[in-house]
Amino acid sequence: MKFEPKQDLKRLIVVIFAAFLMAVNIRTFVRAGGLYPGGATGLTVLIQRVSQLYFHHAIPYSAVNIVLNAIPVYIGFRFIGKKFTLFSLIMILLTGFFTDLLPAMVVTYDTLLISIFGGLINGLVISLCLMVDATSGGTDFIAIYLSQKKGMETWNLILGLNVLILGSAGILFGWDKALYSIIFQYVSTQMLHTAYRNYQRQTLFIITDKSQEVAAAIHDVCHHGASIMDAEGSFKHQKHKVVYSVVSASDTHKVIQTVKEIDPHAFINSIRSTEIAGRFYMRPKD
Repeated sequence: MKFEPKQDLKRLIVVIFAAFLMAVNIRTFVRAGGLYPGGATGLTVLIQRVSQLYFHHAIPYSAVNIVLNAIPVYIGFRFIGKKFTLFSLIMILLTGFFTDLLPAMVVTYDTLLISIFGGLINGLVISLCLMVDATSGGTDFIAIYLSQKKGMETWNLILGLNVLILGSAGILFGWDKALYSIIFQYVSTQMLHTAYRNYQRQTLFIITDKSQEVAAAIHDVCHHGASIMDAEGSFKHQKHKVVYSVVSASDTHKVIQTVKEIDPHAFINSIRSTEIAGRFYMRPKD
């Protein structure tokens, strides 16, 4: 692992803040509302409540969460990136430490408000982690591994795991909390899509007279290739070139600004891509 003191210190500060925020969310909204977040966090909370209800024994959050993350952490170290996994492991350990340390707090008893604002905070925490190349653990490791290394669609896998968690929670503790947990997860997902766009794709159609320069600039900015096609204006019948490229949504603004600097008269159409097949470059995790 190659460490960069200044950059890694910023990452560490963000991870510590994200871990504290996650713990606060668990000790306030999640516990007060009796909710079950998705992934390893939700499964940890479910195991804790089963132990408390049926065996009258309180299990520390950190102990259960570390055990559940053992295999995902191994997958991260082995296949994704060592420093990426190291910061994720710090996130997992600190979240457990803060969750066990902080006292339980109640902000509101309105379960709908708890589901909405708890989901917003959960999505924000996950976004903060992803922005500094870390995760909150659990299924995030598996999702990144399958999407980057195997080219697999991971949504159905994660959804299936969450359905099992919510189904078990509904059977054991009542369906109202399970249904509110769906609202929590939906809000969290929408927050994640809004705050973190690296896994979203944008298709760019750029009409320009400087096609080679534009295609080269796209590669320089985000390491993506482009296709150049002939075009003809319908009014003046002038010949133009169309540069076609698919880039990450997080790179779109920078690409468009660079194209405008090369050709101020370029016409750019940016379209959100919901599904692509084939090779698509993604920066490897460190």
